[in-house]
Amino acid sequence: MNPIRLLPAFLSVGSWTMLSRVLGLVRDMLMAAILGTGPVAQAYLIAFTLPNMFRRFFGEGAFNLAFVPMFAKKLHDGDDPRGFAEDALSGLGAVLIVFSVLGHLAMPWLVLAMASGFAGDERFTLSVVYGRIAFPYILFISLTALLSGVLNSLGRFAVAAAAPVLMNAIMIAFLIVGARGDFLDVGLWQIWSVPIAGVAQLWLCWWACDRAGMRIRPRWPRITPELRRLAVVAAPAILAGGVVQINLLVGRQVGSFFDGAVAWLSYADRLYQLPLGVVGAAISVVLLPDLSRKLHAGDTQGGQDALNRGAEFTLALTLPAAVALVAIPGPLVSVLFERGAFGPADTAATAVAVAIYGAGLPAFVMQKVVSPLYYAREDTRSPFRFAWHSMIVNVVVAIGLAPVLGFEAAALGTTVAGWTMYWQLWRGTRAMDASARADTRLRRSVPRIILASLLMGGVLVVAAHLMGGWLATPLVRYPALALLVAIGLGSYALAIVATGVMSFSDLRGLARRRRGANA
Repeated sequence: MNPIRLLPAFLSVGSWTMLSRVLGLVRDMLMAAILGTGPVAQAYLIAFTLPNMFRRFFGEGAFNLAFVPMFAKKLHDGDDPRGFAEDALSGLGAVLIVFSVLGHLAMPWLVLAMASGFAGDERFTLSVVYGRIAFPYILFISLTALLSGVLNSLGRFAVAAAAPVLMNAIMIAFLIVGARGDFLDVGLWQIWSVPIAGVAQLWLCWWACDRAGMRIRPRWPRITPELRRLAVVAAPAILAGGVVQINLLVGRQVGSFFDGAVAWLSYADRLYQLPLGVVGAAISVVLLPDLSRKLHAGDTQGGQDALNRGAEFTLALTLPAAVALVAIPGPLVSVLFERGAFGPADTAATAVAVAIYGAGLPAFVMQKVVSPLYYAREDTRSPFRFAWHSMIVNVVVAIGLAPVLGFEAAALGTTVAGWTMYWQLWRGTRAMDASARADTRLRRSVPRIILASLLMGGVLVVAAHLMGGWLATPLVRYPALALLVAIGLGSYALAIVATGVMSFSDLRGLARRRRGANA
């Protein structure tokens, strides 16, 4: 197996993202133990979801998908990239200040749009209060995302990937301090940590841009030809982001009518977001600026190589994670969350959602691999059209099956919509040039990776059954879960060697590259 050229950058982003996701998991484990799935927990989760939902429009979602290719081209051509970044930051900041004020005023209606099942009980009042505190986070995190796009285009991946680590560390600290009071105090401490963490992330990326020689300063907003072009390119992506958020709204709405389901879905989301964030976000961050530069330079072969190696590496990490989530969701949820206010019934419900989300994980991650093919060509209209189709699928499945399946329909709708979106993105690449084609090596590797993942899944099921007593015993269950994960990793490593995906020398080479990337 030849060295993967993008691997050092991928591992740099992936390592920091892994640390962030682990800290996020620790945060949610603490919150589950202290608040369980009660009213304060559900109100906090809805309030925190609101700014995170809109960040998909203005942050690392739609706006940045349009901004990064344009900035990367200006950087390549030496066409005043700093001035373009300053104009974009100033314009985005002005829009978001107005948007934050409007969101504060409209918070009761935003909460109802997210969780109408809360109407008439204490969850609604708490969600409105928490939402108003958390909503300014959209301003800070969106400007952070823009500066992160600048850093990624400069090849400075580490600091941008480390910013969420700072956020989760701050939120954990606030949660621990707040836990000394009653439940309401915990909720207030936790929600106040959101805007404070946003300010800290923004400062970190601003400082990193200065250190990289890209001294970006806000100026009075102005409409330039470049910003008009950016708006034209971003508009369909923003609309597509709106469709994706409708999918999120559908899931939260369905969950809000089942007591505890908002929390069950949120904790399940945290587990499948761990591999999705680490692998999907990392490859997307690295791949988009690299593809943009290569396609701008007319390097079709280089673009194809970057895409195929990114897809191969992504699948090699994602498929076994997906199989594990489907094979052993019960032990994962039980050991990680079941303590304090989070009981066995919560574990059972959350585990079902984890398994359903796990079945969609490969589709969610591969969307992040294929989407840059469109955005690098400044084609944001096609993903918008595909997103509409997947939204319709999600609405039909989630709402249509809720009376039959219960809250699980929300997770199922997300998964089916994810596969629908990926299939459309993949099908659309057939009209592109050779840079979007799967090469011989990728076509050979994919079925072998699938087989290796299934073999690992079988080993995990048997091992979890044999270790059932250990996994249910206090204190012992933590090393037992670590052992189960180690068994899964070991069996997968042996399986990919046995199926011919990699050799032992390849694995040693990857380990050396990982150490080099982290050095």
